[in-house]
Parts: sequence; C-alpha cells; structure tokens
Amino acid sequence: MTPAPSATPVEGSGGLLLNIDGKIVPNYAATMVSFEEGDVVKGKVVRIDKDEVLVDIGYKAEGVIPSNELSIRKSVDPHEEVELGEEIDALVLTKEDSEGRLILSKKRARFEKAWRKIEVAADSGEPVEGSVIEVVKGGLILDLGVRGFLPASLVDIRRVHNLEEFTGQTLECKVIELNRSRNNVVLSRRAVLEEERKEVREQILGRLEPGQVVEGKISNIVDFGAFVDLDGIDGLIHISELSWSHVNHPSEVVSIGDDVRIKVLDIDRDRQRISLGLKQTQEDPWQRVISTHRSGDVLEGTVTKVVAFGAFVEILPGVEGLVHISELADHHVENPSEVVEPGSKLNVKILEIDEERRRLSLSIKRVEGQNMAMAGLGEQIAQAEGTQDEGTEVEAEVDPPTGQMADAFANATPAAEAPAEEVPAEEAPAAEEPEAPSEEAPGDLPTEVEASEEADPAPVAEENGTTEEDPGEHQEGESVQDRPDSPDDVDETSGEDSSDDDAQTGESDQS
Repeated sequence: MTPAPSATPVEGSGGLLLNIDGKIVPNYAATMVSFEEGDVVKGKVVRIDKDEVLVDIGYKAEGVIPSNELSIRKSVDPHEEVELGEEIDALVLTKEDSEGRLILSKKRARFEKAWRKIEVAADSGEPVEGSVIEVVKGGLILDLGVRGFLPASLVDIRRVHNLEEFTGQTLECKVIELNRSRNNVVLSRRAVLEEERKEVREQILGRLEPGQVVEGKISNIVDFGAFVDLDGIDGLIHISELSWSHVNHPSEVVSIGDDVRIKVLDIDRDRQRISLGLKQTQEDPWQRVISTHRSGDVLEGTVTKVVAFGAFVEILPGVEGLVHISELADHHVENPSEVVEPGSKLNVKILEIDEERRRLSLSIKRVEGQNMAMAGLGEQIAQAEGTQDEGTEVEAEVDPPTGQMADAFANATPAAEAPAEEVPAEEAPAAEEPEAPSEEAPGDLPTEVEASEEADPAPVAEENGTTEEDPGEHQEGESVQDRPDSPDDVDETSGEDSSDDDAQTGESDQS
C-alpha cells in the first residue's frame, strides 16, 4: 500500500501553501472558514437583489441573507441597508438548507452584538444611543440593534404632546428594564436629561433667593397652576398667585410659550422646588382702594357672583366686595337673585374697608336714587292684582253716577277683613244729608240709596264685591280710617244695625 504523500506548510505562506513531495501546491483547506450554526462570521457583500443579499464569508459557497433578516425595521429595501463591497457581520442560521444554501442573518448578528452592549450599559448605568424608527401607542421605538421601547412619559422632562417630531432623531437613553427571554428593552431619555440638568439646577438654586424677580417661559399649564422654565429648572405659579382677580383656570391668564416676569416666593432646596408669583410683579389694586377710597364713597361696580348670603361686586379690576343680603334692598329679600344678577352694573356704597383681611363691605340699598330692577317683586304684585281683579269686575251698563262709584271701588287698595267688634258703632259718624251718592263716599251707599231715586245701589254693591256683611280689606299696617279713598263720614263696621241707624237718621231729617 502506497503511503500518503507528506505535506508540510511552506514557510512564510501562512499555511496557504503546502510542500508535497517537493511540489508547492495551494492549501485550499486553509481558505475554508470553520464555523457552526449560531456563530457570528464576517463577510463581504458581493450581490444585492430585491429580496436577498449574497455575502462571501470564505466558505465554499456565498451565504444568503433574506431581506427580512437584514434589519429589525419592517419592509426595508436591501439597497438601503447594505452596499456592494461592504464588510458586515452575519449570524449563521443554517449551514445548508433544503436547497444546499448557507443562510445568514444580518439583524440577528447585530442583535447579539447590541444585546451584549446593552447588558453592559444596564449594569453600569451608561446611556445607549438609538434612532427613532417608529411611533407607537404610548411611546417610541428605537433601533439599538434591538427594538427598544421609550415610553412617552420618559421622552422628556416635560410632557411631549407630539411624538412625531422625534421620528428619525438619534436619542441618548438609559436602560431601565431588560428581559432577554422576551427581548424586551425599556428606555428612559428623561433620566439622561435630568442627570445632565442636575448640575445646572443646583447652580440655579444656589443663586436664587426669595423675593427676587426673574424671567422665564411658561412650559406647561395644569388645573392648579402654571410651570415656568427658569433656564434648566421648573418653578410653579399656583393659580392663586396668577392674578389679583379671581381665576377659574390658569389658561385665562397665561399660555404655553409666554415670556413672563415672576417673583420668587419660596425655595425648597431639599426637594428642589420653587414657588413663584406672577401677580406680585403687577400693581396691587387693593392698595389703590386703601389710598383713594373711604367708607361712605359711592362707586359703580359689576355683579360678579350671586350667593345665598348676598352678592359680590367688582368695583375695580381685581377688587371685589360683598353686598350682604340685608344690604340689597329696603324690602325683605328671600333670595339675592330676586334683586341682582351676575353681570349687572350698579352703584354701591362702601360701608367698611378691612385692610388687614383685605375685605370690603358694600351696600346697594343705601345708595340714594338707585334705580333697581326688583326681580321677582313685580311678579308678586301682578299676582296680587290678578286676585283683586277677579272680585271687582264691573258691568258696562251701570248708570253714570253708579259707574263712577264702582270705578272708585275698583281702584281702591283691597283691605284685610276687619272684625265688626273692633270699631264701635257709636264712633261712626251719621250721614247728615240724604243727597245723591257721592263719588268719594262709597261707604254710604246703603244709606244714600234710599234717598236717591235715580240709581239702584244693590247691584253696585255686588259688582264691587262689597256687601253689608263684608266691609272690605285694608293693607297690613294701615287703618281703614287712614285710607285716602275712605271718606270721613263712612261707618266701616259691618252689620245691619249701622245701616238701619243711618237710614232712620235720613228719614228724621226729611221729616
């Protein structure tokens, strides 16, 4: 049996040439790369097609990278990912598939390399860089070689309203969560920004003092106030410190991006918090009230709010006073809305100025010549008049003298029922002459009817809602004798005896 020829490497050839029985031949085996599936190898791009890339890694055949294995991005163009002649890293997926091809993956080789880098960065706290490739619900996707998720709340120190503006940007973030089994990487750009600005914040806090007036820009608006960027640190203007007047929402006073002059009210250096005031840089209208007005002054104001115990009236921009319910009108007021309503302009009188508590007591009813629209009162009067009209209808066919008397009754103010016992009969004056009925003496109707042949008084009494048993009503606090429409010679007591006495007196005079 012939022994195999001995082959020895040629010195200086690096093992690429062999000396076999005195002949120098190429060592083809030395040019073959030795690798296993899962290994990362280097290769040169030799061809780019629309759906795959061919890479020479020094194997007996070129490796194939399918387009979906080029990048973690979706639907990429191979020409955008690699160039001819470019040297790249690729991970061996299959040494020989069903068609005998060597299948490689560029994105998985990059993933393995990037994951090791990310693990080191997560342990050391160092930031990693990645470009924004996608905007998803709740945040951004960064290409780190691995798909990293950056939540919207961690994109910036302040809340970002439009995430689209970050598309394509390269961001530096810290790794805050890492899970290899799920290939999950969570990032925070805010942590990087806060660390960068920590030194700046300390410098700003060191030079700020309460009472200083500084300039800043409105960076955010919330329900309870507005945040101001002070060149690296945010301070808060509470809603109560925005204006001397009442503010329902901070957006009524400031807008995001506004440049403002504010006063430093307080600094919490341990918590790195700054309290600011905007109204302190503006004129205090209360000082104008103290210096220019005194108790007893009458001013024009606008009703700003109506409450159960009164109404607030603004007499100067930012200065409101209270008109207590007892100072709204001369009559009794159940609800302030009966008298005033928000937005109405009226005159008020200053009753008291409390400088210490910054409070004003005002009055409406004490202003002379005040023309007030008594809301609700007119409706009550109309209802009362409607009740009166139901009992005082007068027929149109009444004779002229009787009709005049009926008109006098209809125009009279209705009075409350008066018991017959309250006015003794002897105090009522007797009728002196049986003359024709007088327009001013409707109370003598029963007596004078017998002396007059021209009028039939009975139906007149019914038409005016007045009978001998019903002397009529009088207003509260007003006696019947004091009424301007009641004659002095009328007996207001009820009963037949009084009428009979008057009638007898008339008969005796006639005789």
